[in-house]
Amino acid sequence: MFGRIFHLLVKEFLQMKRDKSARFRLLVPPVIQMLLFGYAATFEVFNVSTAILDLDRSQESRALTDAFVHSSRFRIAVPAASERDVRDAVERSDVQVGIVIPAGFAELLKKGRTSPVQALVDGTNSNTALIALGYVGQIAGSFGQDYARNLAERTGRALGRPMVSVGLEERYWYNPNLNSRWFFVPGVIGTLALITIVNLTAFAIVREREVGTLEQILVTPLRPVEFIIGKTLPFFLIGLLEVSIVAGFGMAWFHVPFRGNPLVLLLGTCLFLLAALAIGLLISTVCTTQQQAFSSNFFVLNPMFILSGFSFPIPSMPQALQWLTYADPLRYYLVIIRATFLKGVGLDALWPQMLALAAIALGLLTVAVLRFRKSLD
Repeated sequence: MFGRIFHLLVKEFLQMKRDKSARFRLLVPPVIQMLLFGYAATFEVFNVSTAILDLDRSQESRALTDAFVHSSRFRIAVPAASERDVRDAVERSDVQVGIVIPAGFAELLKKGRTSPVQALVDGTNSNTALIALGYVGQIAGSFGQDYARNLAERTGRALGRPMVSVGLEERYWYNPNLNSRWFFVPGVIGTLALITIVNLTAFAIVREREVGTLEQILVTPLRPVEFIIGKTLPFFLIGLLEVSIVAGFGMAWFHVPFRGNPLVLLLGTCLFLLAALAIGLLISTVCTTQQQAFSSNFFVLNPMFILSGFSFPIPSMPQALQWLTYADPLRYYLVIIRATFLKGVGLDALWPQMLALAAIALGLLTVAVLRFRKSLD
């Protein structure tokens, strides 16, 4: 049995060695995609196109304007001479944010009263709008706190009273600089591994069936189970290699730390790759052509990506979809890879995810093997 599987493994690797385009697809695109996702996938927003109208023209209003201008979050794109100019710029999508500092702004601040500032935000892209509005609130709030502190200090010195204040000291665990790439890069590793392994498994077996070599192989003493093992084991090893390459590149290029135990990550990766192999094998049992396999992959992989929690929080989804995410192996692997990379946790914390991945992999492999044997009969 093991001899026959070994020879099938040698056949698969020899075939891959002869196919230069396959070697290129396995190594170069994942690295390029890691670069693209690493830079493009982020929760942070920079250089938001902005129009600022200062109707007060005071020292205080100019200081607030400078706080926006010198921030990397906003870029003054359109000059505004009136409120109409600001509204028109937002309506034409020339800017995403319009800020209006009203007349009397400084006078209210000097009296110790709250001075309003108007922010007009293009809500077409709700995610960007909310983040940009949050940055507006942070900059305006920081300016207001600094001004109130300075006013209190001046008033206290004039009255001979000491100033009393309460300071909030913030500490962010595991990601002290709130670098969103530290969150996304481990997720990209899992996503690329899933896409690669499912595609390889589904297309390779369907290709054998499409060109007629599957029947030729099965008339040999090779049994169906041996064929499945010999056909999918190379992809399992390729998956481990690709995860290692992409993870190493992500750590070196984006400086993502790895604080966990490599053996814990290896165990989680092996269980995840087994589940991905089973998905590809299942797709291969319902498809007879590579075109059908491509369509099926698109139908399966997109929902898995969306339901995994890679970029959309699972608690924000409807209850029915939250239950559906428990059948998604990528959901559990993202928890494992992010926790091992950033938190350095071990099996004592990750065993529920490991157990879920093992159950999904075992169940999918059983169904896939039974389905594959039935399709051969």
